[in-house]
Amino acid sequence: MVVRYWREDPCTVLHIVGDLDVAAAPRLRAELEQAIAEADPPNLVLDLTEVPFCDSVGLGVLVATLNQIQHMRGRLILVLASGMIKHLLTITNLDRHFEISESIDDARSALGAAA
Repeated sequence: MVVRYWREDPCTVLHIVGDLDVAAAPRLRAELEQAIAEADPPNLVLDLTEVPFCDSVGLGVLVATLNQIQHMRGRLILVLASGMIKHLLTITNLDRHFEISESIDDARSALGAAA
């Protein structure tokens, strides 16, 4: 898994490439914690368009991150392509809890409109 993140007002964008599974979860968790610590408020755009697979551990990282950011009064928007992760969120009803966007630009616009 490769994780890059950068600040792009009004948010921090994290771009993930590779599987989000039990092996990659600790790395992603560490990167998310660092990005959240550096952001004020913690408005994150998580680009998962190049993540072909997500297991239950990876899903747990996403849910824990959402809870942490909401507790800090920030927002998390997932950028998803059609495929496995979008389907996973739908069948688990988590699509009702996550904000989902089709592009980084759309997600940034949504965060900017709320600012």
